[in-house]
Formats: sequence, C-alpha cells, structure tokens
Amino acid sequence: MRIFFLFSLLALGYASSPSPEFGSRCRCTADQACWPSASVFSDFEKSISQPLIYPLPPASACYPSSSPSGNCTEALENWDDGNWRANHSGASQSPNFETYTWRNGTISACYKETSLGVPCGQGSVPVVGIDAREPSDIQAAVNFAVKHNLRLTVKNTGHDYFGRSSGRGSFLVWTHNMKDISYNASFVPQGAPRHSGASTAITLGAGVQWHEAYDAANAQGQILVGGASAGGSVGAAGGWLLGGGHSALSPKYGLGVDNVLEMTIVTSTGEHLTVNDYQHADLFWALRGGGGGTYGIVTSVTYRTYPSFGLVAGYFVATANNTDVMRKVVTEYVRVHPSLSDAGWSGYSTLSNASLTFFYIMANGTEVAANSSMNPFFDFAKNLTSEGLTISTALTYAYPSWYAWYAGLFAHGDQNGANVQTGSRLLPRETFEYNYKELANALLELDGVAFNFVGGGQMAKINPDSVGVNPAWRRTLVHITFGTGWQDGSTVEEIQQNIGALKAKIKRIRDLTPFSGAYFNEASLYETNPQYTFFGFHYPILKVIKLKYDPHSLFVVQEGVGSEDWNSDLTCRRTLL
Repeated sequence: MRIFFLFSLLALGYASSPSPEFGSRCRCTADQACWPSASVFSDFEKSISQPLIYPLPPASACYPSSSPSGNCTEALENWDDGNWRANHSGASQSPNFETYTWRNGTISACYKETSLGVPCGQGSVPVVGIDAREPSDIQAAVNFAVKHNLRLTVKNTGHDYFGRSSGRGSFLVWTHNMKDISYNASFVPQGAPRHSGASTAITLGAGVQWHEAYDAANAQGQILVGGASAGGSVGAAGGWLLGGGHSALSPKYGLGVDNVLEMTIVTSTGEHLTVNDYQHADLFWALRGGGGGTYGIVTSVTYRTYPSFGLVAGYFVATANNTDVMRKVVTEYVRVHPSLSDAGWSGYSTLSNASLTFFYIMANGTEVAANSSMNPFFDFAKNLTSEGLTISTALTYAYPSWYAWYAGLFAHGDQNGANVQTGSRLLPRETFEYNYKELANALLELDGVAFNFVGGGQMAKINPDSVGVNPAWRRTLVHITFGTGWQDGSTVEEIQQNIGALKAKIKRIRDLTPFSGAYFNEASLYETNPQYTFFGFHYPILKVIKLKYDPHSLFVVQEGVGSEDWNSDLTCRRTLL
C-alpha cells in the first residue's frame, strides 16, 4: 500500500508546483540559427571556473585537419582502455554512440580506420560544453541551457549502452573531473532527527570512478557495494547508481541504490539540493533507480560502507567440442543456481554453445562451506569429460579480503572501444526453479551471454517499493546481457541486419519471462514496452516526480522517464501539453 499512498502525496505536491514551461516545441542545436553566438558563449564562460571545452571524437587525432595537435598513436594504442576514453570529453565507451545516422542513411562518424576514406565527422559528439569542477559550474550551465533552450547532455565516463551521454549538436556538462572523496565514520544525513543513528560512509564527487572509490574505501578498512569492470573505469556516482547499480555484493548488501544515504543534485531550476530520506524524499526515492540524467545532475553521492571481510572464490572454465555436452553442463549449471544462491554464492559468468566460464564469490565464506556447495557441480562437469567437455579450471580459493579478489581480476584490462548494442533480461528465481531446462535452451540459443549472478539473498528481502528501481529486481536471481556488434564503415543496412537479429533474441528471452524486466543501464533500445520493462509499476510515480523537479523538461535521455514525449533525437516534443 505504501506505493499508492506515496503516489497520492506526490500528486498533491505536483498540483501546487509550477507547471512545465514548454516554450518552443524543439530544443536548439548547433546547426540552427537559434544557437548562441561566440560572444554569448564568451560571456557565459566568465561565470564558470574552467574554460569552455570543445569535445572531439577520439579518432579525430588521426585526421590532421580535424585535430592538428592530436596524437594518433596514443589514440590507437589506448582505443580499448575505458579510463583513457573516460578522460576525453568527446569519447563514448562504445564508439557507435559517437556516430549519427541521417535520415538518408548516411553516417556522420570519425573512424579510427582512416583507410576507409570517410572524412572525420562530429557525429553525435556534443560540440561545446563545460568541464565542471564544482556545483556552481553546473548551476551556471543549467541556467544557460534553459535560457537558450539548448539540447543538453550530461557525461561522466561515457559508459552507456543507450548513448545517453551524447547528442548531436548539443551542449555538454562534463562531470568527470569532480573527484572529491571523503570518509566519515559517523555520517548522519542532513535533516535527520536528533539522536539518529550514524553510519560509516564515503562521499564521492560526481566524477569518481570505481577504481578510485574502492582504493579510498580500502584505505579505511572498508568496502562498498559497487560495479566491476576492467580497470574500474565506470563512474561510481552517475548512471551506474541512478539505474540501480548491481554488484557481486548485492546478494549480501542489496543493490547500489539500497546503500545510498544521501545525494546532492542540481535541478533544471538551478537549485542545488541535498536529498535523502528527510529532505526531498520523493526525489531521493526516484534517483535510486529511476534512471540517470532524468531529474537533474548529481554532484555527489554518499554510500554506506562496511568493514572489510575475507571470502572464498570459485573458478570454472570449460569448453566443449559438441553442442550436446554443452547443453548438459549448461542445463545443470542453470538448475543449481537457487541452491548456490542459498549457500551465499554470487559473481559473474559467460556462456555460449562452446564454453562456460564463471568466477564466483562466497562472502565471509569458509573453504569447507564453499567446497560442499560447489563440488557437486564440479563433479557433474568432470563426469562429462568423456563426452567431450574439456575443463581447464575447477577450484575454490580463499582471499584475505574482497578488495584482494577485486584487484586481482578487475584492476587492469580493457573491454571498451567496440561498436556494441545490447539486450538484457532480469531472470526470476522461479524460472530457475520451475523451468530451468527451457531457460538453458534459451541461453544456448542466444549463444554468447554475460550471466551476472547478482540477485537473491538480501536483495530479495528488501521492500520493492523502498526505492524507485524496477521492482522486478527483488525477484531476480541472475541478470543476463547479450549483444551485437559491427565493424567501422558498415552500412546502415548491415547494421540494421545485426540489430534485427538482436531483436529476435530479446523476444526469445522476454517470452520466457514475460512478467520480469530489464536493467536500465545494460539493455536494449528496442524494447516494445520500455516504461514497464525498465521501471515496472513504478513508472507512473517516477513520471510525476520528473515533472515536479524538472519543470523545464531539460533532462531527457534515451528510454528515460518522460522520453516517450519526445522524438527519436530527443530534440522535439511529439505533442504540446
């Protein structure tokens, strides 16, 4: 009943708030006469702490006429490095979101393969923006964007499978250099009642990345719930969190949004708000899972931290020379996941028609407990070696701390720089319990799945209405992603053919789990019902909060709350209200 009561309160609050200011039906972009002149931008520059930036696609360094001082060798050597890309205001982690496809089928892009003979184009990379270092910079930029009706984009690291941090002809707020970090052993949210309990907490500026956050927490003997990617380049206070934020620690402590104590945010009215359970609680609720770049620009996040602990890891790597044996091992692998969850396991895996790899953890586990729960699967797999299964790794290993496990696997490496579009699904526990054979068949048909074992445990015990994230997460055991890709220079027809195959895969797994959903941060642009798929029955209340705190409708992102009111470029409203 809580969700309906909250909806009523918000509806009343919205009725007394300012009506949305719609002004022009379309946002102004750099190719239009309405775009501010150089002198107007020059005057604006005086109000911010850093010079204006003029983002360029990262491959522009290989085109002397586009970037005369660029270092092409550096760009090519670091092309796949997520941290290198994050340090460039014009780079996305997936270069396809740097491109723009015109209606006639031509593509504006800046490819690293100069031999393609395609001129370096700006594509969807914003043309001008600010290098934000403090909230006042963001406030000035927001006020400027509202005054001139600009198409606004917000970017931290560019990790985004929807391309939400890019936009053709747009004005950019780049938060990547807001790197403040502070630890507080007795944090109390602003506005909390006297004698409220204190928490160990870490406050991260908008630009802090996970490798920086983990290092800072570890220095205090603490850990926090966060993401895992090669090099730790994902932002810790941006889209990862605002979309929900899953982690190998989620079964123990909940999602990222379940561990936030407070945020600060700049809204489209230029206000810098501190939001928590006691101040602007409705906005705080929405920010925890209601989607990044939708309600304002987050300037800091305060997370609850926990004392460091040891763990046991389980590793398995196997390949098969025939699909029959792969089907057997994957079917058993799927079947045992409810019992592995109950034993305290979580982690990450990849599987296909030819291989299965996983690296799991048992937080605070003992080697005895780990072996007793994992060995039955290891033994099952070993019995298939005579049928063509080759096992190169099947073991458990104790680590002194979670940080030691993380640093060994994720501190280094590259996993970016490729043209990618994804699909995903939240797989409920009941599907594993009652339909595991069909689920195994579907996963094998996808033939290339990232199998994120990040659900169940404590996460399933949290009230689904306590935060704005998709309630489907509370029934989820595993979150899967799969995708498609293409080479630079591919035609629109070739790209669309790949996307068509991706859509078929999405339908296959959606039909198997019709009442579930998908993770907003790692999903598809081609869901048939994105509002329900990404937000579930929370969507109507999220829309009310969106209208209340963004009266200028400034913050609009692909598939985000309210995006259905805009065209595909997010530049013109479909209707006037």
